[in-house]
Amino acid sequence: MSRVLRAVILVVALVLFALPFVMLLRTALSDGWSVFADLFTESDVPFARSLLNSSLVAVAQTVGQVVLCSLAGYGLARVPYRHAGKVLGVVVATLMVPTAVTFVPSFVVVSSLGWLSDFRGLIIPGLFSALNVFLFRQYFLDFPGELEEAGRLDGLNRWGVFWRIVAPNSAPFFAAIAVISFIGSWNQLLWPLIIAQDSSTWTVQVALSSLLTDQNPKVALLFAGAAVSIVPIVLVFALLQRHLVRGVTETGLTG
Repeated sequence: MSRVLRAVILVVALVLFALPFVMLLRTALSDGWSVFADLFTESDVPFARSLLNSSLVAVAQTVGQVVLCSLAGYGLARVPYRHAGKVLGVVVATLMVPTAVTFVPSFVVVSSLGWLSDFRGLIIPGLFSALNVFLFRQYFLDFPGELEEAGRLDGLNRWGVFWRIVAPNSAPFFAAIAVISFIGSWNQLLWPLIIAQDSSTWTVQVALSSLLTDQNPKVALLFAGAAVSIVPIVLVFALLQRHLVRGVTETGLTG
């Protein structure tokens, strides 16, 4: 009975999660399969270019967050420093600040640097994540100290220990953070919408928003574009799903 009940729950959950995607494809294909060809030939919206831009931004921000946040988290967890607790408190405190409060100052800084409609303005502000720093710190608190000690006995300094011992043995958790960071970067709308004022720097979310206007809403193209934009996320999640589940359970948040 427990197996039957579990199977029923899984089927119901599958239907609930799959229904929005079915409706998405149904609406997108209301005008036939040619809608996808029209999507990539739309003169007002460079959709193919926006996919490339989103890929560039998402990959760059993911790599930056994994590298910078892992180093910061490792330093807070394993490097002796009497003010580490205060630094961690400041990092955690930034999570409580609403995005709307920092949006205008961030825009002013980016604008003063001349980074409007520039990939630097899209990428650099998103290279650091306080949440990822906290997650890395929680993970490294439980990292086996014996492995680090073995590295030091082999003559490695702290930098060498991190890159040659800690990072390789933490690959699943790194992959989990990479998935979360990639999805978050790919789905950004408000910041790219303000910064990418030129269509050549539009991300896919900005391109999708431009398909729905009061004057000429292109609903079929919008849903087709949404379906296409989901594909990279699904692929990344499918490839790293095993690491994502394992990495989340190893954050140390439950202990």
